[in-house]
Amino acid sequence: MERMAPKYVKLSVPVPLTSRAPWYKNTFPTYIGIFLWVGFYLKLAAPTIGYADVGICLWGLLVAGFLCFALYYYVPAMLGMQTGHSLYVVGSSTFGTTGGYLMPGLLMGFLQIGWVAVVTSVAADFIMKGLNQTAKALFTVIVVVWIYSLAWVAIKGIRYVGQAAKFLNWVPLIMILIVFWANREGISHYQAPQHAPLSGFLNALTIVIGFFATAGAAGADFGMNNRNRKDIILGGVCGIVLGALIAGGLPILSVAGYLGRAAGPPSYDYTAAIASVGALAPAMFFLFAAASLVPTCFSSFIASNSFSTMLPKIPRSVSTLAGVTISAILAITGVANDLVGFFTIVGASFGPICGAMAADYVLAGKRWSGPRLGINWAGYVAWAIGFLVGIPDHLPGIPASWVKADNPSVLCSFGVGFVIYLILAKAGLRPPVMSGKEMIPGMAAPGHTQ
Repeated sequence: MERMAPKYVKLSVPVPLTSRAPWYKNTFPTYIGIFLWVGFYLKLAAPTIGYADVGICLWGLLVAGFLCFALYYYVPAMLGMQTGHSLYVVGSSTFGTTGGYLMPGLLMGFLQIGWVAVVTSVAADFIMKGLNQTAKALFTVIVVVWIYSLAWVAIKGIRYVGQAAKFLNWVPLIMILIVFWANREGISHYQAPQHAPLSGFLNALTIVIGFFATAGAAGADFGMNNRNRKDIILGGVCGIVLGALIAGGLPILSVAGYLGRAAGPPSYDYTAAIASVGALAPAMFFLFAAASLVPTCFSSFIASNSFSTMLPKIPRSVSTLAGVTISAILAITGVANDLVGFFTIVGASFGPICGAMAADYVLAGKRWSGPRLGINWAGYVAWAIGFLVGIPDHLPGIPASWVKADNPSVLCSFGVGFVIYLILAKAGLRPPVMSGKEMIPGMAAPGHTQ
């Protein structure tokens, strides 16, 4: 068993309180920007208002936002704020110093490869729509240029991307409002083709939580830049709860209005609502694509950071280029097109991670217990069982049916991870805690709160 801390833990330097900022300068704009990305609401309407009235689906978005805040974001963010350390370090309590290499370390990197593919696929498709083109060869060229150029930017100049995000994050909001206004008169005429309100409500929960799961765990990285618990709460409520409601609600209202006023061929895809705007539509497709620059760069950066941290012997540029090459293949072949299915996989992967971390946090008295020796099997078993519960048992052809109303899988995966970790921890399956002060120079004492 490993007796010394690995480099990713030992060399970690906490963010000092003097370098932290208010919630409205970091956590809030980052999270609301995540929800404003068009990929979140592009396919949201069919599994929601396709089954239930608009009002029920809006309630589903609101409840989902609160669940994302309370279950997936709050504990990682508090751990980051208390310790000043990233997810990789605080996760070494739940999964062990050796176990942390894979979970959540490399797993975060692998899932970001998927995110890069999904974001690139959506952006390239929107550029093609703006150009009114359908040629596969052109789509492939756009994907390759997009991925490799932005991966280079992410490695070399991420600080400039952060500056651009302050502007680009708000571009989709303006577009959303324009599309909503153009379709507002048809909302009152819309009727769901199927009367299954529970399905629509639970589908909203599953899609939102699945979309948010990795961002929730990354709350540790945002929390370490927050000053106190108030920043954690305000940044989360405004960025996550309101973000899910506004960025999810306005688009499904727009699609309902588009269908209600019979403005074109029946379609629950948000692109149909955009196209109904008229002469502005081509420019809007380009602007939605431009706003995807930021999530592509950030996902590439997170993947690059994960691989370089956990696999330091491989040059950062090599591991990053290898990762985005896989992303390009997934985008070009169309594997990345099933957004709802991808969100389900993400939720199943990170739901039990967040659940196990929450259980560890509760057992430690709402604080970070510190890194644990080797592999924490309580965390690994909790994740494995939670992941199996969260993955759908079949892959039908209709994307909406990935989410089954009788099984809100991503929520179940969190609950299973939480309960299993509690049981195994009480059974003594956790390895001992290493001394934080000995292993990580300058570390704030575990449990430090503001």
